[in-house]
Amino acid sequence: MTGIETRDRERTPLRFAYGTNGLADLRLDDILTLLAELGYDGVGLTLDHMHFDPLGPARELAARARHVARRLDALGLSVVVETGARYILDARRKHHPTLLDADPNAQAARIDLLKTAVRIGGDIGANVVHCFSGPPPRDTHEEIAWQRLADALMPVLDCAEAAGATLAIEPEPGHLLEDLAGFQRLFKILGEPEPLRLTLDIGHCQCLEPASPEECVHQAAPWLRHVQIEDMRRGIHEHLPFGEGEVDVPPVLAALRDIAYEGLVGVELPRHSHAGPEHAAASIDFLRAGGRHPR
Repeated sequence: MTGIETRDRERTPLRFAYGTNGLADLRLDDILTLLAELGYDGVGLTLDHMHFDPLGPARELAARARHVARRLDALGLSVVVETGARYILDARRKHHPTLLDADPNAQAARIDLLKTAVRIGGDIGANVVHCFSGPPPRDTHEEIAWQRLADALMPVLDCAEAAGATLAIEPEPGHLLEDLAGFQRLFKILGEPEPLRLTLDIGHCQCLEPASPEECVHQAAPWLRHVQIEDMRRGIHEHLPFGEGEVDVPPVLAALRDIAYEGLVGVELPRHSHAGPEHAAASIDFLRAGGRHPR
């Protein structure tokens, strides 16, 4: 790499976002205004009942999408659509049904949700839609579970390809696909489809990956389309505000610049809505300071 190329990468700023799942007590319009005023570049929009219910009638979804698209454009915010709402499909079981559900009707509900997310993404200007595998079902052979996941994703990937979108699956602790090795396994099973790419959660890397978070960034580079970031401790899947865990953030941001990452880097604090605006303000100050708390 030449000196000019290095300087160009250093001058290219990372683009920071904040997830709506960490601002659940605010109206969506207020969230977008807040993030723009704080200096965020984008938003991670979780499709959920309080902000953008993906299960409404098609006419209502279209009207809602037009409104959100106008607000995003007016505020200069980019957007990624996220599908991690806890109880959007089942009011009693978190994140159920999943793509791994043995009941075809239940599995179809998750598939339909993801296809709807792709369509909503297209309507609001998001070309990246996030998803996850779900936990491995009990009494299901591992090979069967992986093939079931691949089969369930195929119609979603077809929908994404037709829309010119990317489906970015997230390795999630405790899920069938929980690490980078799992992503590569799925990618090969599916024949390395162009619409399938990766969401990398930096805290999850700290939690369970054998490599450091910054090393994970480099390993993920060929497929990386979406990044989530927060603090976390080794072996404990708990999303924490910056400074409360073990993630060394400056090397992570440097790694993202080194690979010329162009997507959003979204703060993911889904259990901190009780003080969401304060955490959003502190997080952008921290990230703009290079991953160090301003003095």
